Amino acid sequence: MRDETETRVPFTAEQAKDALHTACADVGLKSAGAELVRLGENAVFRLGDPVIVRVARPSTALSEVARTAAVARWLADTGYPAARLVPDIAQPVVVAGSAVTFWTRAAETDRFASPGQLGELLCRLHALEAPPSLSLPITDALGSVFRRLPLLHGLSAGDRDFLRDRAYRLQDLYDDLDFALPFGVIHGDAHVKNALNDRHGRAHLIDLDDVAEGPREWDLTVTSLYADRFGWHTRAEYDEFAQAYGFDVTTWDGYPVLADIHELMMVAWLAQTAVHSAAAGEVSRRIADLRSGAVRRAWRPF
Repeated sequence: MRDETETRVPFTAEQAKDALHTACADVGLKSAGAELVRLGENAVFRLGDPVIVRVARPSTALSEVARTAAVARWLADTGYPAARLVPDIAQPVVVAGSAVTFWTRAAETDRFASPGQLGELLCRLHALEAPPSLSLPITDALGSVFRRLPLLHGLSAGDRDFLRDRAYRLQDLYDDLDFALPFGVIHGDAHVKNALNDRHGRAHLIDLDDVAEGPREWDLTVTSLYADRFGWHTRAEYDEFAQAYGFDVTTWDGYPVLADIHELMMVAWLAQTAVHSAAAGEVSRRIADLRSGAVRRAWRPF
């Protein structure tokens, strides 16, 4: 789990670039022209070489990054189509308190997989049994929400109290769920932007930080939520996803609880990172919709 103080510790693009340059020099890769792709839980860079570099926040435990690398090696050994570490580099590399990992690029451009391809990937992943040596954590459904709530200083006290009360209610409901599918390996953040097609159109699962042991319904709810509540996928795309996986999570009576939890996680994450007016306005809209029960069709992806 990430430390609760992580958002109090500045993590800037400049800091991440400094760590990138040092780490690349340490392993013999050229970092000139590196492009920052994303700055979030990790700073993600694309090198001129066919390499992706992920620089973790200094507050992220080295053991977490090492486990992600171990998961990647395990999936490679099983032949599962997922992100691959650059071979012949001892990873992670630690620079100025940040753990740095090097990954081969699945595609020349960000060509996201279809919902149907994601369904196939999850079906295959959920069929695997992780070796005990990986020591995968148990999914903590609302852990990220409870960790972030005290840090959301940009929200009013009333909004923070509302979100906290909602989290406690959902935790009670989650604890009482009877799951339809077996407990086992899950991705933890399963959506189409975490599945890329290579140049041959073969889909690969990326972003393995949240791989854990948990209810398989957790992974399935994200795609259904995007279609059912947000309209970010069409009904036909969702049907393709459910058919490819072999189970329609919306037919399970616990689905609304998991969907509500995922919504709350999205709100807490965005509130933590809302540093510009567009995101701040989106946070306000989302909280207002949670309060009123309004349809979520106006929610915008970030």
